[in-house]
Amino acid sequence: MNLAARLRVRRDNKRPRTNRALQEAINSASSPALRDELLIIAQRHDLLNR
Repeated sequence: MNLAARLRVRRDNKRPRTNRALQEAINSASSPALRDELLIIAQRHDLLNR
């Protein structure tokens, strides 16, 4: 397996954990402004629907 394929596999394996951590951060945000900011960043990078 070449380097590009290994990086794709590694990236695909990390994505669910990242999304779960992001979702937990959004759900436990200490203020509505922080929650909104996290949602904007997640939407900008298309992170919530993967």
